[in-house]
Amino acid sequence: MRHEIEEIPQVVAGFLEGSADVVAEAAAVLRDRQPPVVATIARGSSDHAASYLKYAIELTLGIPVASIGPSVASIYGAPLKLDRAVAIAISQSGKSPDIVGMARAAREGGATTIAVTNTAGSPLTEAVDFTVDLEAGVEQSVAATKTFVTSVVAGLAILSRWAGDEELIAAVAALPEAFQRAVACDWSELIAALDGHDALYVLGRGPGWAIANEAALKFKETCGIQGEAYSSAEVMHGPVSIVTPGFPVLALAARDAAESSVAEMAHALAGKGAKAFLTSDLPGAASRLPFAATGHPITDPLALIVSFYGFVEALAHHRGLNPDAPPMLKKVTETV
Repeated sequence: MRHEIEEIPQVVAGFLEGSADVVAEAAAVLRDRQPPVVATIARGSSDHAASYLKYAIELTLGIPVASIGPSVASIYGAPLKLDRAVAIAISQSGKSPDIVGMARAAREGGATTIAVTNTAGSPLTEAVDFTVDLEAGVEQSVAATKTFVTSVVAGLAILSRWAGDEELIAAVAALPEAFQRAVACDWSELIAALDGHDALYVLGRGPGWAIANEAALKFKETCGIQGEAYSSAEVMHGPVSIVTPGFPVLALAARDAAESSVAEMAHALAGKGAKAFLTSDLPGAASRLPFAATGHPITDPLALIVSFYGFVEALAHHRGLNPDAPPMLKKVTETV
């Protein structure tokens, strides 16, 4: 896992360099289709990547994005009316029967289907109209890291060309350097703060909420910690009731319009006695964690997960666990 985290800048740079043609082709498909809605099909970390792209597409193009539960096709067999829609299926392995089945059903329902996968020639690639191959190399750790980040980068690269957004195009091109800085961010202060704790909240908002969900999953996968992700706007609607003195909170604030609201909640919880840590320079009671700013609000949250990955891998070792092979988990999960 540590090696694969450190590979992220290089893998992303390689993808961006080698994928110009396929990115341009995918963007052309989307421009030509002019979809009134985009659907996503994914599970686990891939679904968090899809959630990130949902916010990115909605904020950039104003096109609504909806996640389709794979069981709609695989278990319930319900046809969907997706004429003129675009459906994006994200799967590192491209092998899970429910993802493949839902992608095939979306195509049959009239959608133009695109797969984002790290496995060329997988069943998913045969079920869709168009495939974007991440070419991230073999990922041996059970916990997805470089494939998650590269999946989001692939989506953002396509989106930036689809929208003709020159600032976003430049920001995506600069991500390898930003990720190099993100890998170097030291969150070791948070490791000791979690001693004696087996649960915490992870807060975010917008694309940062997708990152919070990915972080919460990695706490569970690699460390056996019950991480729960909440929007900073939702945590006050009930979940705050279990935030007692000393309760850990990780607030993932990006340099975007939601930064102040995430920071305000982290500082408020710290003021009530929580052990709150925040990726922002906005002043208050929460402890600051270093971050690598990317210079663009759509890409900025993604650098946070790169820093987080390095931290959570170290945390697992600190707790005497092997983050590469968590118990009861396997690399390819094939659900129906």
